[in-house]
Parts: sequence; structure tokens; C-alpha cells
Amino acid sequence: MAAAAMSLVQLERWLQDRVERRPVATSLPVLDGYIAAIVAGPVSISPLDWICPLLAIDADAFNHGGTPEFAAISASAQHHNAISKTLSTNPDRFEPIHHSKPNGDIDARPWCLGFHAAMRPRISAWAPLLDTRNVNHGLLLPILIHCEDDQGCPLLGPTNKARQTEQFLRNAHSNIPAAVEAMRQYWMPIRYARAG
Repeated sequence: MAAAAMSLVQLERWLQDRVERRPVATSLPVLDGYIAAIVAGPVSISPLDWICPLLAIDADAFNHGGTPEFAAISASAQHHNAISKTLSTNPDRFEPIHHSKPNGDIDARPWCLGFHAAMRPRISAWAPLLDTRNVNHGLLLPILIHCEDDQGCPLLGPTNKARQTEQFLRNAHSNIPAAVEAMRQYWMPIRYARAG
């Protein structure tokens, strides 16, 4: 008999207990951002191809119901379906999962890192939105502003220390829901043309 899906709270604890296995997701915001990129991105991806790295599990875990790994797979798949349904039927209700910083500000960075982690294996498919000449490039700004390259440098280059930049960084999270929905709309004709 298949195991019931974990709750999201249980899934976050389970992920934190697996840090030594190096899952992409070590927290619920990272998982949520990663899955949002899978849902809204340019290509359809097999669940095996995104769930295995996300949770640091072997593909064989899909074959063994009744295990914690299978319950985590089920929770991730359910969360994927929930994001997909929200973006398809009521996109204005889409809300990324963020934790707060000690000062009370929203900490969007983990969510954004999860989104970017899902982009990386298929970065060539994302290339049109990464091209600064593309008018839609700005859709990625509220996400990539929080990300770093492999050397730990800001992905979009050094940030300006001006007051406006600090304010943009503090409030960029509020632009993420609309940006994700706009990306989903942008990719939809391409994604489904490829799938067909």
C-alpha cells in the first residue's frame, strides 16, 4: 500500500534531517521555488528527473510505497499539482512560501535559490529570458537578484548600495508571484509545442 503524503511541515523536517545527502531542497521555501520553476518553466520534465535531485533520493524510491522517501515524493508531487492548479485556475492567489528574517523582513533568497536550482540543469531552455535584449528578461529580476554564481558573486553583478537598490531588494519578493505567472504564460506556447 502506498504511503500517504507527508504534510509540508513534516516534509521540511524530513529535508532538514537529510542535509548530509545534499538534496537541492533543504527547506520548504527552496522546495517551493524549485517546484514553481518546474511548473512555470520552458520544458516539461519527468517527475523522476526533478524529484530525485530535489529530495536526494534514488529513482528506486518511486517503487516502494510505505517509506518516508515515498511519502516525501508524494508530498512533492502534490505540491507540484497544487502550484500548477493555482497558476492555471487562479494565478492571483499564487503565493511563494517564504520565511521571515530575524528583523521581520521577508527572506525571499531561499525560494529564489530553489527556483534558480531548477533552472540550472536546463539553462539553455531558459536562454531567451536570460538574454538582456529580450523585453521579458525583467521577469527573472525579482528572482535572480537574490542568487549567486558558482563563485559566490551576485548573479546579476554587484549590487548598487543606493537606497533605491536596498528598497528594491527588500520588496522584490512582492513581484515574484506576478513574474512566475507571466513566465508561465511566456513559456506556455513553447512548452506545449515541444510536448506535442
